[in-house]
Formats: sequence, structure tokens, C-alpha cells
Amino acid sequence: WREAQAELANLRDAMAAMERKARETESQLAAVAGARTGSEQDLKEARAALAKAEAEKKDLEARDNLEETLNTCRSETVEQRNIVADSRATVSKLSADRRSRSERKATAQSEHDSWAARAKSAAEQMASLDARIAEARSELEKLAELPKKITAERQKLLGGIGAAEEAQRQAADALAQRENEIKTTKDLLRAAQNSVGEARENRARAEAKLESARARRQDEARRIREALDVAPEACLALAERPEGETALPSLAEVEQQLTRMKADRERLGGVNLQADEDLETLAQDFNTLDTERGDVEAAVEKLRVAISQLNREGRKRLKEAFESVNEHFGRLFTSLFGGGEASLQMLDGDDPLEGGLEILARPPGKKPATLSLLSGGEQSLTALSLIFAVFLTNPSPICVLDEVDAPLDDANVDRFCALMEKMADETDTRFLVITHHPMTMTRMNRLFGVTMAERGVSQLVSVDLETAQSFREAS
Repeated sequence: WREAQAELANLRDAMAAMERKARETESQLAAVAGARTGSEQDLKEARAALAKAEAEKKDLEARDNLEETLNTCRSETVEQRNIVADSRATVSKLSADRRSRSERKATAQSEHDSWAARAKSAAEQMASLDARIAEARSELEKLAELPKKITAERQKLLGGIGAAEEAQRQAADALAQRENEIKTTKDLLRAAQNSVGEARENRARAEAKLESARARRQDEARRIREALDVAPEACLALAERPEGETALPSLAEVEQQLTRMKADRERLGGVNLQADEDLETLAQDFNTLDTERGDVEAAVEKLRVAISQLNREGRKRLKEAFESVNEHFGRLFTSLFGGGEASLQMLDGDDPLEGGLEILARPPGKKPATLSLLSGGEQSLTALSLIFAVFLTNPSPICVLDEVDAPLDDANVDRFCALMEKMADETDTRFLVITHHPMTMTRMNRLFGVTMAERGVSQLVSVDLETAQSFREAS
């Protein structure tokens, strides 16, 4: 409540300050309005004087020898025009001040309304806090008698807990006795179930053996009927066993003899009546394959000869291209660095087609080193030298260079532009250079750029520097 009271007081003070500020603004607006009225009256008088002066000027134009009067009128006209201009500027300034004060007055009024709303909200919040305080006091009065009721209920519950614990002990003893009886009964039941299960397994095993024996008997009877075309009971008579001999040979001996007889039959095999025709067909296929093998061997030999010729021609052309590129590379490196020397070396020189290439460069004042040991700018110039050396080996009518001068300083950019101009003269190649470097732009013959005069509309702009230079020299 005290915080709300303090905030309300602050709001009232702010409201009073804003009201004072609004009154001051109104008085300033009244003064501005008066000044504007005076400036407008001065403007009217100046316009009337100007009209009068112009009328007098027209009257004096017809007269002779009035130069002095004319100069005086002109000076007065200029002064009146200056006064009118000053009056107009004052009126414009006063109008702007008036608009500014009107806006400030509107802002002050809105802030006044906002503070009034906040004061109303603070009053409503204070009323709500008073209601909550009253509710809290009534709740405290109700809770004052609650400890006595809790103590009585606690005593009652403690008595009930003792009786429940005694009943729980008795129930636990009875439960333990019943669990022991259940466990004994489960053990007896488990033993009986195991005995019944074993008996069922033995019975099922015996039944499975019996079914298997019956199936084997039926299979053997079927095999005897299919192989010997007799009933199983007539097998002994078919085997021509001696009379009076009742003992049968062992099963292993019979199976061994049967296997031996089947092997003898398989070794004999069947009679192939088309053996002569198959032999002729195989002979024809062999002759065809032999002819194709000769053709393939001849083609392989031709391919080897062609590969050897291509390798010789490739080594020759590679050597010639390497010598040409190496010569251009050394010359361009010296031109770009203003001295020094550079060369290309073949690695594993036995076969140039399978060997590597190493770049050796020595900038002015340094020892010879590989490309990886040079600085960033030196590596860029060396790479440009190698690229232009390859280009000079087989120059093209157009060459596009995209931001190649980005890692170079001004001195190196000047060398690069000089080298490009020299190459353009030697090879009749047109270089299209994409760059942001001002020094490179000044060395070009024509500049192309893209501008956006209107939003979303791109336009290509070109400048012919040679024509512009000729215009400038002519002017």
C-alpha cells in the first residue's frame, strides 16, 4: 500500500509538471502566432513597396539621363527582396516551431492520460489489496483453533495404530503357517507332475519307435516290390538259399555287397550312339576357337605397337611442350619479379609420362627454393607466370582473368598489368579482367560495370578510357 501511495504521489507530481509544460507551450504558441501575424504584415508591406518600385521603374524607363535614380531604385528593390526573403524564412521557422509545439502538446496530453490511467489502476489495486488483507485476517482467526483439533485427532490415531499393529502380527503368523502348508503341497504336486511327465515321455518315445519301425517296414516292402517284383515273404526263395539253412547273413555284409555291385554297373555306363557327331562338332568348335585366338593375338600385337607409337609421340610432344613452357616461364618470372630466375624440373626422368613436375624459383635476393617455401605474394606471381607460360604455348583469341590481382600489392599489380599489355600486343589476345583494384582499372582500354539506377533494375554501363582520354586532351 505504501509503495502504491508513493507511486501515486510521483504520478501526481509528473502530472503537475506536464500541465505546467503545456501552459508554457501554449504561451509560446501564442507568441509565435503574434510574430507570424507581424511577419505576414511586413511581407504585405514589402510586396506593396516592390510593386510601387516596379511601377516607378516602368515610368523611369521612358526618361533619359536617369541612370543614378535607376541604380538607387534597383538597390532599394534588392533590399526589399532581401527583407521579403528574411520574412519568409522567419515565417517558415515560426510555422515549424508551432507544429513542433503542437506535437509536444499532444504528446504531453497523451502522457497525462496515461498517468491518469495508471493512477486509476493503482487505486483499484489498493482496494484489491485491502480486500485480500481482510480475507487473510479471517483465515488466521479460523486457523487459530486448528492445532487443538489436530492434537486430539493425533491421539485418536495413535490408539488405532496400536490395535492395528497387534492385528497385523496375528495375521502375519497365520499367513506364515498357511504359506508353509502351501509350499509342502506344491512340492508334492510338482513331484507327481514330474512322474506323470516322465511316463508320458516314455510312452511317446515308444510310440515314435513303433511308428518308425512300421514306416521302415513299409518302405522296405515297397522297395522289394519295386526292385524284385515279388512279395517280401518270397525273397528267401528268390535268393536261392540252400535248403535247410535258416541263418541270414549280416546286414553290413549285404549292404557292402550291394554297393559293390552297383559300382560295377555304374562303371560300365551307357552306350552313346551320337559320339561321332559330337566329335565332329567339337572339332569344328576347336578350329573356330583356334582361328579366333590367332586373330586376338594379332590384334593384341597391333595394340602394343600402337601404344608404343603413342607413348613415343606423347613423350616427344610432352618434351617439346615442357621446353616451350619452361622457356616462357623463366622469361615471365623474370619480367614479373624484376629479376631472379625460375625453371621447371621433371621428377623420375626415365619416363616423362609417369613422372612428376617440380617448380624451382629464385626471386631477386633470395636462394632457389620450391614453390611451397615462398611467401603468399611470391606464390601468386609464380603461379601467374606458369599460367601465362602455358597460355603462350597455345594462345587463344580471348582470355578471361577473374580476380587474379587480389593477393598482389600495388607494385606487383603494376608489373602484372605491364605483362598483360605486352602479351596482348604479342599474341593479339583480348583479355577480359574481372577486378576491383583501381590500378588495374586505370590500365584497361574499356570498363564495364553494373549499376542499379532503380530498385530491382540492373543496367550495364561501359566507359571507353582511350576515347575519354582523347576528349580530355582535346579540351
